[in-house]
Amino acid sequence: MTDQDPPAPPPASRTEKPAQPPPASPVPSGSPGGAQDAVTEVLRQWRELRPDLDTTPMAVIGRVNRCAALLQHAAGTPLGRAGLTRAEYDTLTALYRLGSGATPGRLARETFASGAAVTKRLRSLAARGLVERRADERDRRVQHVSLSEDGRALMDRLLTEQVGYETSLLDGLGPERNAELASALAELLSLLEGTLARHAG
Repeated sequence: MTDQDPPAPPPASRTEKPAQPPPASPVPSGSPGGAQDAVTEVLRQWRELRPDLDTTPMAVIGRVNRCAALLQHAAGTPLGRAGLTRAEYDTLTALYRLGSGATPGRLARETFASGAAVTKRLRSLAARGLVERRADERDRRVQHVSLSEDGRALMDRLLTEQVGYETSLLDGLGPERNAELASALAELLSLLEGTLARHAG
């Protein structure tokens, strides 16, 4: 008998590599996380018209301004049902926090408003019986402003409703993103306060 070579092993089967997923589409500039909003389209238009411009500031300040406008003009809010503007509500909350010793000048600083704007708001709120004004005993030119009984009763109820409403607006972000956004906005506010104060000086 002649020795026979052992049969050659069958060729190893070639396994096909799984298809690679297509590369992710780039996130549009100025659109965090790929979220599409009205500002995204504005930025796209600017990139076409003026590709030389850095639109990063527009992506931030444009969205801050739009958020403020949406909140200011939203319908069906607790403030709307109470017949208050946001500016009037801010004045009432400042009085709620500061107590009875607030002056119009202090309210102007607390609410980032001009003296004339605060005077107009106080006149309207006083006519509705929500605030009380009294002249200083030593200097009659100085006024002290406080919530009336009706004003405090309104704010005791309205604060709970308004905070609940604002919480519902931010629920979609979740606690972690809310904290991140609050921190970023605090940095922006501090930066702007310092920068604008230097420019004003």
